[in-house]
Amino acid sequence: MASTEAKSLQRIGFLLVPNYALMSYASATEPLRAANLIAGLPLYEVVNLSAAAKPVTSSSGLSIDCRGLQAEGANCHTIFVCAGGGRIDWEDRDGLYGLLRKLSRQGVRIGGISSGAYLLAAAGLMENRNFTIHWEHAELLREAFPHLLPWHARYVIDGDRITCGGGVAPLDMMHAMISERMGTHFARRVSDWYLHTAVGESSAPQRGSAAERFGTHHPALLTVLEKMEATIEQPVPRAALAKLAGISARHLDRLFTTEIGAGFLDTYRAIRIRHAQRLLEQSPLSIAEIAFATGFSSAGHFSRAFKAGTGKTPRAFRLKFPRD
Repeated sequence: MASTEAKSLQRIGFLLVPNYALMSYASATEPLRAANLIAGLPLYEVVNLSAAAKPVTSSSGLSIDCRGLQAEGANCHTIFVCAGGGRIDWEDRDGLYGLLRKLSRQGVRIGGISSGAYLLAAAGLMENRNFTIHWEHAELLREAFPHLLPWHARYVIDGDRITCGGGVAPLDMMHAMISERMGTHFARRVSDWYLHTAVGESSAPQRGSAAERFGTHHPALLTVLEKMEATIEQPVPRAALAKLAGISARHLDRLFTTEIGAGFLDTYRAIRIRHAQRLLEQSPLSIAEIAFATGFSSAGHFSRAFKAGTGKTPRAFRLKFPRD
C-alpha cells in the first residue's frame, strides 16, 4: 500500500450538465469521500462545477450548487464532464467547449462520465484518443462524429483522457484511479467499503449479453441477433444471416418462432425501431435522416413502421422531447 503521509490534496472537478444522472455522479464521487475517511487524511476534494457558476439540476430533479468552471477549473487535477439526458443538454452554452479546450491546454486531465464523452468530442478533445461512452449514446456519437470510434468498455484511461459509461461503471473507473495513486490494496479497501466486491475490468462490457437481452442461448440465433444489432443502417437479408450462422433460412425462421416468440422480420424491425427512438429523443437528425440511418427506404416507410411498432408517428414521439 502506498503511504498516505506525503500525499497532497487532489482536487477532482465534476462539471455537471443539466439532466446528469445522480447514480453516475454518486458512483464517481463517493469513492473519493471514502478514500478520505479510510486514509484519515484529505486526499481528494470534490469540486462541483458549471460553466455559468449556477446550480445544475439532475434528471431526478435534485439541484446541486456549483462553482464556476472558468474560475475554478485550472485548480483541478482532473475534471469529469458528468452528463446524461439528450443532445439539447449538451449544447455549447456559456463557452463550455472553449473552456474545456483551454483547461486541457493548461494540463488539466479531462474526463467524461456517461454521455460526457459526447461533449468532449464536440469540443474537439477526443481526436486520436481511445474512449468510451454510455452504450445508449454510442450510436448518436457515431452519427455525429463518424471518424470517432468509442470502445465497448466500462471505462478507458488514455493518458490525460479518462472516460466511462454511466450507472455503476464509475465505481470501476474510480477504483482504477485510486489504485493509480494509492496502490491496489488501498483501492480495494475503498471498493469493499461500498460492498463493491466484483470490480470490473476496463474492457468489461457495459450491457448484458445478447443471451440475456433476448432470452436465448442458442449459438446460431445469438450470432444472427448480434449481427442484426450491428447492421441497423444496412439490414442483412435472411439468407445471408442464415449462412453466417451455418443453418438454413427455414431453420432460422423456426428458431425465431420457438426461441424469441416473434418472426425474423418483426425482430429485426423492432431492433431498428428501438434505435430510431433513441435518435428521435437525442439527435437533431431529421426524420428522413433517421429513416435512412435505421435502414428504411423512405421517410414514409419509416413512419408507417414506427407507428405500427410504437403507436405513435415519429413526429409525435419526438414532441415528447422538446429541443428549445
